[in-house]
Order: sequence, then structure tokens, then C-alpha cells
Amino acid sequence: MRRIKTNPSVATALVAACMVMGGIAASPLGAQPSSAAASQAVPTYADLADLSDAASLVIRAKVRRQAALKPERAPDVPADMVRLYIEAETISLLSGSVPIGESLTYLVDLPRTAKGKPPKLKKTEVIVFARPVPRSQTQLQLVDPSAQLVWSPQLEGRLRPILSEFVANDAPPRIASVRDALSIAGNLVGESETQLFLETADNSPAAITVTRRPGQAPRWGVSFSELVDQSARPPERGTLAWYRLACSLPASLPPQANLARNADDRARTESDYVFVMQALGPCERNRG
Repeated sequence: MRRIKTNPSVATALVAACMVMGGIAASPLGAQPSSAAASQAVPTYADLADLSDAASLVIRAKVRRQAALKPERAPDVPADMVRLYIEAETISLLSGSVPIGESLTYLVDLPRTAKGKPPKLKKTEVIVFARPVPRSQTQLQLVDPSAQLVWSPQLEGRLRPILSEFVANDAPPRIASVRDALSIAGNLVGESETQLFLETADNSPAAITVTRRPGQAPRWGVSFSELVDQSARPPERGTLAWYRLACSLPASLPPQANLARNADDRARTESDYVFVMQALGPCERNRG
């Protein structure tokens, strides 16, 4: 790989920024060389939502130059990975309101090739999920060390609706926990209603209702308003509402959240919670 000259102070600042980045651990989902046959694991909806939720800037860019940092300057990077200093050209801002320059610099951790070499990214178009570095329109800090994906029309087509969902006025909030859960039996045998009240990051309302009627399949729905609506419907898979629930709720109902007093009501509350989780399905991720 041809070495490039970089401003040492800029590179040092970016190294420091990358080393304190939180979020998902580095994974092999980062960009792959456009000239190589190596493929990129297809990101799931949850993968893209994780990155989008953490990023204040989502940018499509083209890599112009790269330089591999020496291991002593990236001591936290595994041996099968490499930390690259990237200089890229901005193509478009997919999400974000922070001004950015035509040229961008950032650090990214990527898998080495089968020969142990850094991947060649020159001229590769990528999508980066980042935060701006204070007082700079050119330096970026990725939301996690590998928050760079190889751009394709298909990927951008999947990503744009997700970004739109996040900025919508009625976007479902982050779910923090199950606050309260209660099931009440009806007058008829097999009739009941279970309500699960959710704690949200911004303290906005969120509740799940499960209703059972004799001779009918159980029904459930979620409401993100003050009104607990029995006509609420389940969220469609691959939507932000689905992601908030399927990827945030615990696998089983926390015992302290179950407010039902008698054994039958407590058991039904737990059963209805399991029913909801099974209906939501797994939160699948390819980024580890």
C-alpha cells in the first residue's frame, strides 16, 4: 500500500477520538475493497437502525486515500483487524443538519485480507455513520469503530426509509424497560386483558395491550400515546416501532414489573408477554 502523508496532529486527534468511542464492538461488517472478491455481510434492519440511531451524520462518500496506523498507535485493535486513516470526498449528506466539508477524514477498523494486508479502499464509495468532531467540518468520529458500509443503490434504498422514520414527528421512542404489567380476567371463561406499560427514554407513553376472547385467537397491539387503544395493531416487522420493541424488550417479563396479585393473573401476564415476544420475532443482527 502506498503511504500517504497526513498531518500528525490531525491523525493523533482522530486516534484519540476513536479509542474512546462507545457503542457496538468492532465487527467485520466494515467496508471491503471494491476490487476484491471479498463480500460484506448483508446488514439487517436492526443493524442499520442501530447505526442510524447512534449517528448525527449519515454520509455517502468516496475514499480518496488511506493509511494504515501502526499497531502501537492502535493497541486496542485485534491482530486480524487494521485501523485505517481515511481521507474521503463527500458525495451527499443522507441525514443530519451539521455542516460538513467536501473533504472528510476519519478512522475505521476493518478486517485484514486473507494475506494479512489492509483492504484497498481507494475509489470505493461508502456510507459512514458518524458524529462531527467539535469545531471541525472535515473530521468525523464514527459511532463505532467499524461504522462504515460499502455503498450500493440497494443499501441506500433500504437505509433512506429508516432515516426518515427516525426524524418523523411521531417516531417511536427508545424503550428502556417494562415498567408495569397487569392482567385482568373478564366475565367469560377465557376472556382477559393484559396491559404492559413501557418505560421510555424520553418519558413519553408506550403500552402494549393483549386481549383474549373466547373462541378467538389472542390479539395484541402497541400504542405510543396517552390513550391505551384496544384497537391498536402490532407493528410490522422491519419498521421503527418493531425495532424499538423487538430489539429493546427483555426476553422475559421482569418479575418486579408484574403487578398481578393472584397466581392465575401473574401466570397469564407472563404468558401474554411471551406471546408478544414470539409475535415480534428475533432481533436479528449481522454486526455481532
